[in-house]
Amino acid sequence: MHLPRTAAAAAAALLIALAPAAADTVMSAKTKYLDLKVEVDGALKSTPGLFENLAAEGKTWGAANRRDADKAWKQDPSDFSDGRSWGFEREYSLFSTTGRYVGVLRRDYAFTGGAHPNTVVDTILWDSQAKKQVSIRPFFTETADGGPTMRALAKLIRDAVAKEKKARDVEVAADPAKDEWLKEITPSLLKLGPLVLAPSNEPGKSGGLSVHFSPYAVGPYAEGLYTVVVPWRAFAQYLSPEGRAVFGGEPPPPKKED
Repeated sequence: MHLPRTAAAAAAALLIALAPAAADTVMSAKTKYLDLKVEVDGALKSTPGLFENLAAEGKTWGAANRRDADKAWKQDPSDFSDGRSWGFEREYSLFSTTGRYVGVLRRDYAFTGGAHPNTVVDTILWDSQAKKQVSIRPFFTETADGGPTMRALAKLIRDAVAKEKKARDVEVAADPAKDEWLKEITPSLLKLGPLVLAPSNEPGKSGGLSVHFSPYAVGPYAEGLYTVVVPWRAFAQYLSPEGRAVFGGEPPPPKKED
């Protein structure tokens, strides 16, 4: 059955609107010994200042890696024989939008020789009113190292990772706090893992905290990436008035990592 021309045009426009924005390559370099690229999700352009901030950060990262590759090539070109080269790639992608806050995932790939490339995942929280990267600290009444909030979050995150490990048939200690890998998740905001606001089924709210672990962070390289979500109701008692205004609804389950 053929759609009327106006209906077909409307359908095409809808598909375009729903399609994810293409990533913009803000820096690239390809030589005998280097393959480098920095990409920023085009969807981030809708938040004033964010795309530019990430592009500048990415270019600084790319320039530093290019200098290292140039130096290595000059010192010993034989390290790049047989067509070998160093590879670096950074990707910034939109993860969540919660009122004034935008959550971003930053994923780095680096290969400078060895058995496999390295992947490092980090998170960024952008305040669209202040137009700068911010911390989640103001969402809680206190965030002291070893304090009640950090102890509670560390346990919730360890338990969530342990549950995911079991779902993958990975052996984990009966007490996650004593597991060789999970004990690295300690009650300090900078040692909980890369945190970002999770999406929610309630518009304008966050359903909790999404935590993104790179290979080697909570398990051997072969286990790959781990992403877990802690629903906000599990830590609601520790929220400040600002935090209570941010969270609501329910978070979707984390996407399965490749």
